Amino acid sequence: AGGGRTERGGRPPRHIEVQVFTDTRGNAVHLYERDCSVQRRHQKVIEEAPSPFVDAGMRRAMGEQAVALAKAVGYRSAGTVEFVTGADKNFYFLEMNTRLQVEHPVTEMTTNLDLVAWQLQIAAGGALPLGQDDITFAGHAMEARLYAEDPATLLPRTGTVLDWRPATGDSIRVDAGITAGSEIGVHYDPLLAKIIAHGKDRESARQNLAKAIADTRLLGATTNKAYLLALLELPDFIAGKPTTTLAAKAEVPATPSQETVAAAAATIFHHSIAGEPDPWRSAGQARCAK
Repeated sequence: AGGGRTERGGRPPRHIEVQVFTDTRGNAVHLYERDCSVQRRHQKVIEEAPSPFVDAGMRRAMGEQAVALAKAVGYRSAGTVEFVTGADKNFYFLEMNTRLQVEHPVTEMTTNLDLVAWQLQIAAGGALPLGQDDITFAGHAMEARLYAEDPATLLPRTGTVLDWRPATGDSIRVDAGITAGSEIGVHYDPLLAKIIAHGKDRESARQNLAKAIADTRLLGATTNKAYLLALLELPDFIAGKPTTTLAAKAEVPATPSQETVAAAAATIFHHSIAGEPDPWRSAGQARCAK
């Protein structure tokens, strides 16, 4: 499910997954769903929990089906059951990933549970910490994937991280494996960080995520930051209508290359230490005077 596919009648589908856990003692639960519909080139870009498309009845049915599948194959661990669904709310099995997904933090933020700790406890032979009736969720969470890529073409880029300053805040979480000096090469996935935000409702989570993305600072590598911000402002996304074709509608304004920015900064610095006026500011004043 992704990048341009549509269901019958030309309506784009949605990609929704369910987090499941099973232990060695026959217990199995689900931790509700995540909406992963916003994708580009078959790669997830923004994920959220709960899905704005799923109602209570559909949530119950998807959860029950995901748990039944895990039990049927004798699965023991954390798993992610993925479905594709159409506008009629019928859903169809895609695959099961036998692991936690990149986007599992949105489930952690809405359920207030540590899924990595759960996985380790099960691997050690322990029982699930909670039963199905004990698992609840509150609020809304969204995650954006910050990639090293050209925001216009979305093709991977390489570089060296010169400065890395992730956003902070009570409702913000940033998972990253980079620091200043990290080399971004061609041999690994271009994912640099996951920026996650929680809110009392979907709109609060969206606004918190947009602010967190804007506040995140990374110097030395070209990223999809502008693209992520454009996605969050799409009318259909704001309206809670994410689909697998929505990401292609985001338009990113042209930005100067890092080389251009560096050259401009160097020129300004040169003029400042020489006691000369900023040439760009002077040019702007001249234009305003005309």
